[in-house]
Amino acid sequence: MLEIKNVVKSFDDVTVLKGISAVFEPGKVNMIIGQSGSGKTVLLKSIIGLHRIDSGRIEYDGRNLPDMRIKEVRILRREVGMLFQGSALFDSMSVFENVMFPLEMFSPDSVKENTERANFCLSRVNIDEKAFDLMPSEISGGMQKRVAIARAIALQPKYLFCDEPNSGLDPKTSLIIDQLIYELTHEFDITTIINSHDMNSIMEIGDNIIFIENGEKVWQGNKENIFHAKCKELNDFVFASDLFKKVKKANNQEEKILNHH
Repeated sequence: MLEIKNVVKSFDDVTVLKGISAVFEPGKVNMIIGQSGSGKTVLLKSIIGLHRIDSGRIEYDGRNLPDMRIKEVRILRREVGMLFQGSALFDSMSVFENVMFPLEMFSPDSVKENTERANFCLSRVNIDEKAFDLMPSEISGGMQKRVAIARAIALQPKYLFCDEPNSGLDPKTSLIIDQLIYELTHEFDITTIINSHDMNSIMEIGDNIIFIENGEKVWQGNKENIFHAKCKELNDFVFASDLFKKVKKANNQEEKILNHH
């Protein structure tokens, strides 16, 4: 389990994270959501260890990241998969070589076993064998994202971090990526943490949602109860678009009818 306790982070004299605590559950899609500038990206980077926090605890199965020695951090890194916003595939490597890279770097298994693992991961994200030898520039943005997911799960991580996984994708492809992340999370009991402001993703796969406003956690819930939250800041965020205002109105009318009967 991954838990953060009273996390504080400042840059110069500006406090960006103001004592945030949360539990990120295994086998679930945990989402950090909020407006631009709310502190969600800083929180994600702090949890991964890219920012050193001022105070608080970041506990991976009880191990506090800020207290870890370099050797312990290296061990933890093998338990973590990362899906970057722009996929971040290596341009000079083929699709297959991109997925093999973390296995060659960190896996103690044989070349044969690593090859089998890379093949499995690519097949699991629905990449056809004909595409294994293609370069990233020769495949679509959606396929690049799927290859990046295959690379992120290659080492069988306990934790998977995704930074705006649908960035730059069309709505249909976004749904495919969402569903893939959701399936892998539940299938392999991964603690998945997604940083997002995509309401479609939030409504589709948000098992556990943490809403950040001005560096503070102001609401926590799931995709089932987000529409009924009594939190003004959250409602301003969720119902910013006309589409979701209509959805809210339809929900309210449905509730009135049910209550009337």
